[in-house]
Amino acid sequence: MSGETWLPMSVPDKHHYETAIFWADKLVAVSDAVEDVFWYAQTMYYTGQYHRAIHLLTSRKLIKAYPACRYLAAKCHYECKEWQEALNVLDMLDMSFTRASSTLNTSLGQNLPTQDDKEGGDAALLRNCDNSICLLRGRIYEAMDNRSLAADCYREALRLDVYCFEAFDLLVSHHMLTATEEQDVIDSLPFDSQCPPGEAEVIKGLYQSRTKKYNCPQEAVIPEVLAPLADNLDVIVSTAEQHLYNCNFRAAHKITTKVLNQDPYNSQCLPIHIAVLVELKQSNDLFYLSHKLVDSYPDKCISWFAVGCYYMLTENYPFARWYLSKATTLERAHGPSWLAYGHTFGMNNDHDQAMAAYFTASQIMRGCHLPVLYIGLEYGLTNNAKLAERFFSEARGIAPTDPFVLHEMGVIHFGNGNLPEAERLFRKALSHVQACTNEMLEERWEPLINNLGHVARKQRRYQEALDYHRQALLLCPQSASTYSAIAFVYALMGNHADAVNYFHKALGLRKDDTFSTTMLTSSMEALMAEISPCDGNIEIQMYYHTEDLIN
Repeated sequence: MSGETWLPMSVPDKHHYETAIFWADKLVAVSDAVEDVFWYAQTMYYTGQYHRAIHLLTSRKLIKAYPACRYLAAKCHYECKEWQEALNVLDMLDMSFTRASSTLNTSLGQNLPTQDDKEGGDAALLRNCDNSICLLRGRIYEAMDNRSLAADCYREALRLDVYCFEAFDLLVSHHMLTATEEQDVIDSLPFDSQCPPGEAEVIKGLYQSRTKKYNCPQEAVIPEVLAPLADNLDVIVSTAEQHLYNCNFRAAHKITTKVLNQDPYNSQCLPIHIAVLVELKQSNDLFYLSHKLVDSYPDKCISWFAVGCYYMLTENYPFARWYLSKATTLERAHGPSWLAYGHTFGMNNDHDQAMAAYFTASQIMRGCHLPVLYIGLEYGLTNNAKLAERFFSEARGIAPTDPFVLHEMGVIHFGNGNLPEAERLFRKALSHVQACTNEMLEERWEPLINNLGHVARKQRRYQEALDYHRQALLLCPQSASTYSAIAFVYALMGNHADAVNYFHKALGLRKDDTFSTTMLTSSMEALMAEISPCDGNIEIQMYYHTEDLIN
């Protein structure tokens, strides 16, 4: 009698682990078969008795002979956060993993004599775990902050088994690779040799739907190869993610709300939905969601991330930092929590603390350009243009077509007086944004349109500048800076009456605008110089404008 007849009914199907342990102990006493000892240790792992499982496998001297037993013992050490001990178990046969070779020196199960080779039984179970060992090794290296070796291990796990989604997900979700490197990994995988005919393209399409989307706006459509899976929630969520990075927040919100109605705790959808709620400033919905998550999953990073985002949205920054810090403690590699943590300092003009958080994020998210982009923004806010340009250039090296990066690079050139280069970068950013939508631009791109207007004004193309500023006004109708920009262009064109009108509108939205106040006085003086003494109606109109300003 073996574990195949006793244990599977108790362990995988019914989850009566204590019952399984009781009978497995009796079974091992009777048979002492390798597969029975393995299932006994496996059941101990399920119940959290990690050191007991390690002792069982070690005392029976099964770790050296059987890769699955070695893998299970190392996984027990991993769960106990004993990283070096876990590596020692995996390296027991001196099969070290080096970056010089893209594969393990030898297969971890190859040419090892097993009891099952002689007696039959669970030979595949005890031998075919090479990809799992690579995956575990990567997790260990990542826990030890050796992210380069971790990425190599995850790639090796994928090479050994293209169905090992967990390895691919860790590479992508932990931002270990750039968008180009992610595509290179997908292109290098042996789909044709490991997948049945017709299935390789679907698997490849599913992986590509998970790759980075924020490095360049793209049309949010489901690829033709994934058409049979058009109703699958993971595929639908990938389109919502593309809408988010296209800054089409309402379309993303519509999709994520629909998904969460079907699957309220969808782990892929929740971070996107939280980000959309923050962008749309829907604090009530975020409050309800965060409390529901904390009640259901208090040990999950995403729950405290949601709470921290709620407090950040309501501008309660000390509480936001506390909860976001808790989220990063639960999952150190959770990039969104680190970025939001930095935002809480940046919004409070604490630039040094913000940069410290972004620097930490840049170490964790090596394949993502957002941390270095935000570092550059903070340096720009502290008037350190040289360092800002350096980090913007680094961000552009990672994501050369991201409109936000191109826009910030254009701002630097504008400040340096290099107007042709600034205009080129602004236009290039706008072309990438317009390429993915046939609808009106989102409000998020209002600064980009206004900056194109400023460049045109600087080059004395006043009518073109007015056209850009009016477009920006359509995107964000209550923008004091846009009204002030339009008024300034009118003043330069000598149209002081319209200039006075728009300066009044700007001051109506922001009364402490020093530039508008100064320019309004100048335009009024110029207009008064143009008015003849008989133009009483204009004098009366000017009088009332002045009274409105004083009031």
